[in-house]
Amino acid sequence: MTADVIQKMKALMEKSVENTKAELSKLRTGRASTAILDGIKIDYYGNPTVLSQVATLSAPEARLIVIQPWEVSILKEIETAIQKSDIGLNPMNDGKVIRLKVPDLTEERRKDLVKVAKKIAEEGRVSVRLHRREANDKIKDLLKDKKITEDENKKTSDQIQKLTDEYIGKIDTVANAKEKDILTI
Repeated sequence: MTADVIQKMKALMEKSVENTKAELSKLRTGRASTAILDGIKIDYYGNPTVLSQVATLSAPEARLIVIQPWEVSILKEIETAIQKSDIGLNPMNDGKVIRLKVPDLTEERRKDLVKVAKKIAEEGRVSVRLHRREANDKIKDLLKDKKITEDENKKTSDQIQKLTDEYIGKIDTVANAKEKDILTI
């Protein structure tokens, strides 16, 4: 019974870590990364479609992202979607490909991005702690229903706390790496 609770909690905590990584990868660091285009969708024959499913995305240089659509006819839709998104890059359309020049970040912008990264990391830690609380509540319910003993309750609670610390450590590691990446000129 307690093993099921811990397995479910582990899976949820792993999702929290993955979501935090995904959110952090969308932050622009001054270096070209196709990950900043992940949230952009275009209208492709009436269906909202992720950009990576209708074009080849590449970063051939440190400050350049190239988007080569599989159909030249959707260049305008891609360009419009990028302009409407909040990534802060201006697309240059040459009729065959779209180029996004990634400008250097100012010191002030870097500090702002570090604050955003810290906020995202804190949201991830809060999510992990929420899963810990849910697991502890389930264990307490099992104890109250006399399905587990006091010793099992204590042992499982300790195990839950160790896992919580482990997953928060993973989030901290990812966040620290992203902060270092942002501050690197």
